Amino acid sequence: MSLAQDLKKIVKGEVDDSQEAREKVSRDASLFYVLPEVVVRPQNAEDIGKLVDFATAEKKKNPKSSISLTPRSAGTDMSGGPLNNSIVLDMTAHLNKLHEIGEKHAVVEPGMFFRDFDAQTQKKDLELPSYTASRMLNTVGGMAANNSGGEKNLKYGKTARYVEELDVVLSDGKVHTLKNLSGAALQAKLAEDSFEGELYRNVSKLISNPEHAQVIEENKPHVEKNSSGYALWDIGDGKQSLNLARLMVGAQGSLGIITKIKFKLVQPKKYSAMTVVFVKNLAQLGYLVPEILDYEPDSFESYDDHTFAIAVHYFPELASQMKGNIFSLGISFLPEMWMMLTGGVPKLVLLVEFRADTQEEATTKAQVLADEIHGTQEGMSVHVAPDEKHARKYWAVRRESFNLLRKKIRGKRTAPFIDDFVVPPRTLPDFLPQLEQILAKYDLVYTVAGHVGDGNFHIIPLIDPKRRDMAKIIDQLSHKVYDLVVKYQGSISGEHNDGLIRTPYVEKMFGKAMYALFHEVKTIFDPLNIFNPGKKVGSTFSDALSHLDLPKV
Repeated sequence: MSLAQDLKKIVKGEVDDSQEAREKVSRDASLFYVLPEVVVRPQNAEDIGKLVDFATAEKKKNPKSSISLTPRSAGTDMSGGPLNNSIVLDMTAHLNKLHEIGEKHAVVEPGMFFRDFDAQTQKKDLELPSYTASRMLNTVGGMAANNSGGEKNLKYGKTARYVEELDVVLSDGKVHTLKNLSGAALQAKLAEDSFEGELYRNVSKLISNPEHAQVIEENKPHVEKNSSGYALWDIGDGKQSLNLARLMVGAQGSLGIITKIKFKLVQPKKYSAMTVVFVKNLAQLGYLVPEILDYEPDSFESYDDHTFAIAVHYFPELASQMKGNIFSLGISFLPEMWMMLTGGVPKLVLLVEFRADTQEEATTKAQVLADEIHGTQEGMSVHVAPDEKHARKYWAVRRESFNLLRKKIRGKRTAPFIDDFVVPPRTLPDFLPQLEQILAKYDLVYTVAGHVGDGNFHIIPLIDPKRRDMAKIIDQLSHKVYDLVVKYQGSISGEHNDGLIRTPYVEKMFGKAMYALFHEVKTIFDPLNIFNPGKKVGSTFSDALSHLDLPKV
């Protein structure tokens, strides 16, 4: 009897082992290809519990069995996070409902698309501000699983800040509600004779051990933005407080399967204006970054000359994203075209957004910064987009560059493998030239866009998929770039997470002692390794390279 036939007996949702269904979930937005044995569309949390029980029984019968469960939503992940060769759970089919919107919170299932969730919260003048550039494509579950961040991270922070509670199916096959516990509530939980009580005791013991606490303190990320590893530094001390929901956020489904999320929401300021700075030399970032950050903008984004060139080439697609036409888009970019003709293409374009309760206040903030830059930095090109309408063209370039690369460049494909590193923003003038020196040694075309205010950059090379040396280049270049990132006390992933592509580098970033604690966390939650194996811990460079959807050397 096949695995699919066995699973059909125990779940209410659809079980599909057709080639078409398996191929559909064999890729995400990464460079990997992993064909699963079967796709299950669970109807509810009870279905997921039965799948966990089934996988557990199979593992106990045969410890060498490769059976495992990987939740998947929209498949926009760029790390290979939702790929698995066993059972993939399609969370978008049924677990996609909005349960409640309160005064400042919402309760939602993980398979709901963010665009639909956002449309509902906006009706109440509320927002989940950690949305990503792929906000029209991704789901809220993916945002929680990756601890996503985006253009508003500078002011509002990442998704973890907004997760108040999670319903999660854990290794006992039951749904557990995880949230921050402190004081008497935590003590009661630690004393509880139950699966949950044992779980809390084990995690508490792990992080409150003085030796472990020192390892965590010494090796935690030194940047504001991080999705790599398990967030042991951000879940409390294990004695006075313990937040297992925070540990689950960013875990990529490797500790359990999320079935419901309670998000805290914010009320966004309605009006915006933007200061646009055209940087000709990366050395200018040395004084620009701290100067701009002192003005406390809501967003501080960037894209490079390659990205701008792609945007110019694909005007029609950008016009579509702006809900305009080619002519109006062309007219709107005339000042930039004139600037390039007279002064050359800028190396970086910086987008500094200010939001306020009135349009006048937002525009004034943008103009004050522009005047300051004009007054102190000679020869710097600065433009003010006085409202959201005038800023839309810049956001279109920033948000759509990756999708344009993926869909429009013939004979080439995007290769996100050094796409999400973070370094302290004030180190950028030293860091970026060294990064360019590394990249210059390889025959690659690439774009750079990112959250410069956080020091988080996305470098997306374009590669010829027929090149037989690409796997070797990816391996070499990843090591060199991440060595540089670690040298500057950065993170290998600010928001895209570890997945298949970065898990082999997690130990490089955190060190052996911290990596050993990550292994212990995995064992506490998932002793049989049935939840999305090989993500966060447990995979090697050769494992990752073997799954690359590229010609083998």
